[in-house]
Amino acid sequence: MRFKHYLFLIFYSLLFLFYPGDSPLFHTFAYNRPLFSLSLQPTTYSLQPVPFLKYSYSPEITAQGVYILDLPSFTPILEKNIHEKFYPASVTKILTALTAYDLYKPDDIITVKKVINEGQVMELVTGEKITVENLLYGTLVHSGNDAAYTLAEHYGEKKFVNLMNQKTQKLFMKNSHFTNSNGLDDFGQYSTPFDLALAARELLKNPYLKKIVSTKEIIISDVDYTHFHKLTNVNKLLGEIQGIGGLKTGYTENAGENLISFYKNNGHEFLIIILKSEDRFKDTTNIVQWIQENVSYANL
Repeated sequence: MRFKHYLFLIFYSLLFLFYPGDSPLFHTFAYNRPLFSLSLQPTTYSLQPVPFLKYSYSPEITAQGVYILDLPSFTPILEKNIHEKFYPASVTKILTALTAYDLYKPDDIITVKKVINEGQVMELVTGEKITVENLLYGTLVHSGNDAAYTLAEHYGEKKFVNLMNQKTQKLFMKNSHFTNSNGLDDFGQYSTPFDLALAARELLKNPYLKKIVSTKEIIISDVDYTHFHKLTNVNKLLGEIQGIGGLKTGYTENAGENLISFYKNNGHEFLIIILKSEDRFKDTTNIVQWIQENVSYANL
């Protein structure tokens, strides 16, 4: 009998000692049973169609670096030296635009402090006040070296380029490095077809920038409507080949002809990366024809 009294005493002592009372922890366990129940609902997966080649032949191209891929799945369709380092030339401006978009708002106003005249320019004027949006058009549509430089110089050229290189790390562009924002040749400035595909994919995820790179021609002005600039897309295939939606050109004597294209065909989306080509537009045209004739899809 005395033993039973001891058991009751120990039980109630432990109960009063460890009883949580009206605590948040008690409420969590007592009134949220579903949180601790096992969900047995089946998980569903959506399988994307997989591209395959109907025939074994390759398109006729002169480019030394080539990467063609199905964009939604990032599945390679054709590869040539995809991890070899090339001078990117003005396809650098994809990173410039991505960095500027992170750094500024489209309606931010920048005063042009210094004009550069090397290579392709949109003819900015010293002292001109212009929005970031119009500088992005100048950078991506007209490939203006002065527009890209102005975007970088407003923040500080070196700091801006550091941000560009941080962006390459975030995008896992492991074989890329940039020393300027406009793509002028420099020994320390390089990228690969694979890395540039990562950058292009990132730009196309942004509807705002995607719209800009698909622009054939536009006239923009400074905020005071004093200086007007007619911008024409350097990519002459835009508007000429059905399905081409931009993306970015590049050229220097050392880089050769570069072209990154976003292409849609029969509901499918492709990225076409062309580096160090002798004729980027002919190469891309041949690739588009090859895709139409040779690439098909299978449902798994």
